[in-house]
Amino acid sequence: MRISKDTTSETAARIVAPAPRRVCRTLVGMCALALATTITACSVGSSPHGELAQDKQTLASCDTSAPPASDIQIDGTGSSNTKTITEERMTAIEQIVRTTAICSGRVRVSVFSGSSAATATLFDGPLPLHGATDNAKLKRVGAVVDDAMTEIRDAYSPAVVGLKGKGSDITAQYRLAGEWSNQVGEGFRLHLVLLTDGFQNVGIDLGKQAISKREAAELANKTDVPKLPGASVTVAGLGRVSGSPPRSDVVEGLVSFYNALCKKTGAAKCVSVTDYASEGR
Repeated sequence: MRISKDTTSETAARIVAPAPRRVCRTLVGMCALALATTITACSVGSSPHGELAQDKQTLASCDTSAPPASDIQIDGTGSSNTKTITEERMTAIEQIVRTTAICSGRVRVSVFSGSSAATATLFDGPLPLHGATDNAKLKRVGAVVDDAMTEIRDAYSPAVVGLKGKGSDITAQYRLAGEWSNQVGEGFRLHLVLLTDGFQNVGIDLGKQAISKREAAELANKTDVPKLPGASVTVAGLGRVSGSPPRSDVVEGLVSFYNALCKKTGAAKCVSVTDYASEGR
């Protein structure tokens, strides 16, 4: 499998409120979250024909040589554990699951807290669409996604309650993503999606004050992460916390740090943003 060595990054510092209609964002080469290459917003109404048309567009853009292995990791610590933020994350997860299913990939969804050991898996497996034709398969997407999301939602709260340890060790999740990608095999492309406020406080503390791009790069350079060549890495929800939001310069420092950390992994696509707006293909 040929792997591009080009690495791009995008930054943003805006929070997008949930739209009144279902929104999908078309992303080239990734199933993740408002964030890893050129995204074209497209509104899909409640009409099943409109949804089917969008699913066909997603299918047409799938990389058949390397289906997505979408690793979605949710920060389960209290700093961002609110009903509103959880629902924003679940909406984003649903779009990723849908795109991954259409593209014949597999999904792992987990929740974490203070270490790589303090992690609980909510869902892990393929999302098979049975049918003799593309249309027949696409008509099953809704049911497959609903089943997966029911399993994820039902497991979420008990998993959060059962997490052991204190603090938020976000950077440790990169290693777990690399290990899972190796288990899945070379036939898939890793799409790591971290849904987190970004406030790492285990080993390093990113919540005390704003840091410059230079300081962020130096800190990332000292942080141990695996090589993830060819992967897409998305960190979404930066600065989205319960209570009063952090200053904009603090959030900008978080964006700089996670972009620099992604660059260190050698990933093909790096996106670090504040919102949870979901993206398709």
